[in-house]
Amino acid sequence: MQAQGYGRSLDGLNFFLADVRDGLGPYLAIYLLTVQHWDEASIGVVMSVAGIAGIVAQMPAGALVDATRFKRGVIVVAALVVTLGSLTLPFLSSFTLVALMQSLTGAAGAVFQPAVAAVTLGVVGPKVLARRIGRNESFNHAGNATAAALAGGAAYMFGPIAVFWLMTAMAVASVIAILTIPDRAIDHDLARGLVHGADNGADQPSGLKAILACRPLVIFGVCVTLFHFANAAMLPLVGQKLALQDKNLGTTLMSACIVAAQVVMVPVALIVGAKADSWGRKPLFLTGFAILPIRGFLYTLSDNPYWLVGVQLLDGIGAGIFGALFPLVVADLTRGTGRFNISQGAVGTMQGIGAALSTGVAGVVVVNAGYDAAFLTLAAAAGLGLMLFLFAMPETRPVDQPRTAKPAMSVA
Repeated sequence: MQAQGYGRSLDGLNFFLADVRDGLGPYLAIYLLTVQHWDEASIGVVMSVAGIAGIVAQMPAGALVDATRFKRGVIVVAALVVTLGSLTLPFLSSFTLVALMQSLTGAAGAVFQPAVAAVTLGVVGPKVLARRIGRNESFNHAGNATAAALAGGAAYMFGPIAVFWLMTAMAVASVIAILTIPDRAIDHDLARGLVHGADNGADQPSGLKAILACRPLVIFGVCVTLFHFANAAMLPLVGQKLALQDKNLGTTLMSACIVAAQVVMVPVALIVGAKADSWGRKPLFLTGFAILPIRGFLYTLSDNPYWLVGVQLLDGIGAGIFGALFPLVVADLTRGTGRFNISQGAVGTMQGIGAALSTGVAGVVVVNAGYDAAFLTLAAAAGLGLMLFLFAMPETRPVDQPRTAKPAMSVA
């Protein structure tokens, strides 16, 4: 009943939070390159600094979401911080101030993934989580596509600064959406992975030591790190190539890249959510992983804008699969432990390390060896992660979904 009653609210939350959750990302790279006239290495470093702030905040954010019964308030505060950053960043020009503001918004952004997953689990419960997460991701991608299309049009008419105002509006709308879910609708025990009627083995959220005891979770974290090291810098690099070819159309073409991928992600996320329980997590994730090295190689074949936008369609498959499966795999491995969100934070920390290193390393490689070398470096990292997942990561799908299942974190 709760899932039906507040499904539309979850839809709206994921739609409007989409542009806020992922940050300015490639739009910031284009803005700094074309308006502030920064070099590629400096852009990569400032984006890495923001990523590091997000990394540091990941586990505290997950622990906070596990522990607090004010999950809606956590999302509201984080969205307001992002709004502040979006409103002030266009007025900043120095490296230090931009880095500080990006660090603040990066830390706030660490809250969104565990908080939204927790609210979702607390509202719908574990039995229908796969389908609901798939729907969450589909609305998230639809929101990203809509925001990117609006950003492209606004940037064409008003310049790259319009993206900052658009993110502010999306942040405010996400606050309204989360407040339409009353606190009483969230089961806060389910929201952190406890199972009613089971011997959960943990009354309170625990720390890093217990998480490291779960070997599959550690392997998954390493795979996630490699995935995001390979993936995070690809789109910003494409955006820079497009902007260097046509400064006036750089942001608009970047929006076309994002829209192309996000439109593909919507059905991909729905399919993954519908089939993850019957097909299993591993074959789906392997499919998403295999896209990355192919995509990195294809970017080196041509600088034609239509080719680059076309290749970006492949990101819709890889990222669509990853987004729908990430919280499911963590939920599988933490079921009954009460550590769902802190575990998301732990794996998210590793994810953030990969993403932060990606932009920094890619920027340095571009300056010293060119864009093609950077894309091939990222593709090689993706291939390594694919092999690790194939040979070391077990299938995590539960054989059944009994409410008295024993905690999966005991797996060593």
